[in-house]
Amino acid sequence: MARSRRTPGSLRGRRRTTTAVLVTALALSGALAPPPATAAGRPGPAVTAAAHGAPSFRTTDIPMKDGTVLKAHVFTPAPGTPGADRKGRYPLVVQPASWGQNDLEYVAQGRQLAAGGYVAVTYTVRGFWRSGGQVDVGGPKDVADVSSVIDWALARTPADPRRIGMVGLSLGGGLTLLGAAFDPRIKAVAAMSGWADLTDSLYGGQTRHLQAAALLTAIQTPTGRRSPEFARILADLFADRDLPDVVAWAHTRSPATYVDRINAHGTAVFLANAWGDSIFNPSQMTAFYQRLTGPKRLELRPGDHATQELTSLLGLDNATWASARHWLDQHLKATTGSAAPRRPVELEVRPSGTHESYPDWQAVSSRTAHLRMGGPDPLGTGTLGGTAGPGWHQQVVGGTDSGADGGIPELSGLLDQIAALPPTVLIPLLPRRSAAVWQSAPYQTVQHLRGAARLHTSVTASTSRGTAFAYLYDVNALGVGKLISHAPQSWSNRTPGRAFPLDLPLYTTAYDLPAGHRLALVVDTKDPLYGGRSPRGSRVSFSSTTADPSELTLPLR
Repeated sequence: MARSRRTPGSLRGRRRTTTAVLVTALALSGALAPPPATAAGRPGPAVTAAAHGAPSFRTTDIPMKDGTVLKAHVFTPAPGTPGADRKGRYPLVVQPASWGQNDLEYVAQGRQLAAGGYVAVTYTVRGFWRSGGQVDVGGPKDVADVSSVIDWALARTPADPRRIGMVGLSLGGGLTLLGAAFDPRIKAVAAMSGWADLTDSLYGGQTRHLQAAALLTAIQTPTGRRSPEFARILADLFADRDLPDVVAWAHTRSPATYVDRINAHGTAVFLANAWGDSIFNPSQMTAFYQRLTGPKRLELRPGDHATQELTSLLGLDNATWASARHWLDQHLKATTGSAAPRRPVELEVRPSGTHESYPDWQAVSSRTAHLRMGGPDPLGTGTLGGTAGPGWHQQVVGGTDSGADGGIPELSGLLDQIAALPPTVLIPLLPRRSAAVWQSAPYQTVQHLRGAARLHTSVTASTSRGTAFAYLYDVNALGVGKLISHAPQSWSNRTPGRAFPLDLPLYTTAYDLPAGHRLALVVDTKDPLYGGRSPRGSRVSFSSTTADPSELTLPLR
């Protein structure tokens, strides 16, 4: 069991987008290879190629069917390396580079895979760096390229057509899942910090995820050539226009759209993501995982987009990469070792860092708590749990930021990962003019939150469009609140002045609330991470009635 990590909270400062872009660029730059996995999937001693000679390594150009040329590196095991079939062929692993990166990203992994008996081909995705074409963002051209790379490898390397796998990070992770959907030759994939639902990533909760899109754009601009279609989609997203077209474009690029194909192929799917992924939130991954019917594994850890793989940049052990390698060994080489089978769902719990494993996602939570929300006291704080009054309402000024925000992309999740320091606020100082606040009594025992909390309330707004942002905090005796989870939800075409129900699922997490701490629910109408719809100065009220009580639903273990 991992040692508990606790770091005193501090108030979060203003966002610095430039810093976030640099951190993102670092995080998306890929990772050096970890030591190979042991039979249990944990990092083990490095396997050298000395006994069988060094793997061969070469750069190459791979032509696609439309004439586009992709830059690639090819790693081939030395003769005599274990893992070959009777014809001398080795399992093939294809590795598409991450967003804004090139085929140098996985050089260390490629060498290590080849030393371990794999043919490894890593390539720069079309539109980036020296590969030809234009950025397709997991579209039909990118998907066709996956199959073309496999065709090329089968024709020009000692790759076994019966044992083909893919591994990818970020963009590469999404392409591995799309490849599994469209090419039945792929038997196993490992998608790390990838996406399942691109619509949810750009427009989840009917809310534009503007900072995530801006970060990806900032990385793509100096490294890739934007297609006219992609340029139009970005312009529409930022301008808040033609959003049905944006949704349709993203839908065709979502592995969740094609999950039935993956199931029909029987592909073995490994998924790894971070609780605080500010680009591809973990809820879309747990939903996708539950729809898979073939061999599957899910690992979730503290961190942000691609930061859980970050230690590999320093050549350090990395649990995610070790698990991915173990997955390939298990499904392409049928090597499981003598260790007991691992349960398919593994969670690293915040903030302690302890590990839990489960037979499936449904077993993660065993009970549900329904916390009724009560009306505000003279200081503007409502109750959470206990006996709520028959009716109440809390009004805030729309379009104003209360200071309760989802954090800084990449940086906030990274701080949570390395220092157990998520976005932090002082709950008593949040302006009740901009935020509605409910707080529980101190809990006498540890509360094990597992899954996605859900807010249900009634909303009355002075305009037909608006957005609510919900934040769940762990509050200590001094009123310092550490963010557990959050999420947005927008609405449109509502009659001004007429109440309507609002259901807002927060992003899934695994969090242990210490004994003596409180839960606080904060709802406001502006967050710099997103493009909200509440006009500045509008009025938004949250209310509860006996017939339709407001409550926060918590999944607990």
